Amino acid sequence: MPGGHAWHSDEWTAQDAVRVLRVPTADDHKYSRGVVALRTGSLAYPGAAVLSTEGAWRAGVGMVRWDGPEDVAGLVLQRRPETVLGAGRADAWVIGSGVDARGRGEDETRLLRGILRDRPLPVVVDAGALDLAAEATGPLIVTPHGGELREVRIPLGFGIDDVEEDPLAPRLSGPFRERVLVVRETAVALGGVVLLKGAATIVATPGGWWTVVRSGTPWLASAGTGDVLAGAAGALLAGAAAAARVAGRELDVEELGPIAATAAWLHGTAGRIASGRGHPIAAIDVAEALPAAFAAALAA
Repeated sequence: MPGGHAWHSDEWTAQDAVRVLRVPTADDHKYSRGVVALRTGSLAYPGAAVLSTEGAWRAGVGMVRWDGPEDVAGLVLQRRPETVLGAGRADAWVIGSGVDARGRGEDETRLLRGILRDRPLPVVVDAGALDLAAEATGPLIVTPHGGELREVRIPLGFGIDDVEEDPLAPRLSGPFRERVLVVRETAVALGGVVLLKGAATIVATPGGWWTVVRSGTPWLASAGTGDVLAGAAGALLAGAAAAARVAGRELDVEELGPIAATAAWLHGTAGRIASGRGHPIAAIDVAEALPAAFAAALAA
C-alpha cells in the first residue's frame, strides 16, 4: 500500500483509490452496499444537509439516511427524494457539517454525543462536532481544515482555548514536513484518523501510517465543498463497514486511513473535473462530478 510510517514522497493516486472503491456485483443489495446516516445541517446552515447528502449519494452507497431539523428535511428531500429521513439502521455516521459548535444547543450536543459514545459504528466527524471527537468509542475520521484542527486538539490536551493567538498556526503555515508531524501526532493522541484538508490534504492513522492527496484544484476553496467531502467519506466508510459486517468482522481504525485518502482523492478529482479547463465552481458542482471521478479511478 502506498503511504507508510516513515518519511516518504508518495502521493495517493487513482491506482490507490481503485483498491478501496467498491463496485457492486449481481449479489449486492442496498444494505450490503452500505447505509450511511447523516446528522448534518442546521437552521443556520441548511445547505450543509443538502450538500453532505448529495456527496454521500454520489459516492456509491446503498442508502442514505438523514436526521436533523424538520424545517431542513424538506430541502434534503427536494434535492434527493430517495433519502430516508430519521435515524435507523446504519453502517456509519457523518456528523457536524453545517453545525456551529459555539451556538450548538444542549439537545444537539446530546444527540451528537450519543452517536459518538453509544453506537460503536464508524463515524466521520466534521466542522461543528470536532470538539466532541475525543469522546468517540468507535473508529472515526475527523475532517478539519487548518483553522478547525485546534477543535480536535484542545480536548486532547494540545493548547488552550482562551488565547487570542493560535499557537498551532505557525506550525501549520510552516514546512510541509511540520504539517505532517502535526497531523500524525493528532491522530496518535485521538486514536482516530485525521484528514487535514488543504491543497495538499494530509491523512494519518493512529498507528503512524500517513499519505498526502494532491488531486484537487484551488477552485475547491469554496463554501460547502467540505460538506460534500464529509458525505462522500461517509459513503465510502459505510460501504467498507457493510463489507466487514458481511464478512463477520468489524473495521479496524487503521483501515480508515486509505478510506479517508480515497474520499479526498475522489473529492479533489471531482473538483478538477467540475472546473474544466479552469473556471469557477460551486460545491454542488463538485458533488455532481463525483461519479465521473469514481469512473476515472476505475479506468486507471
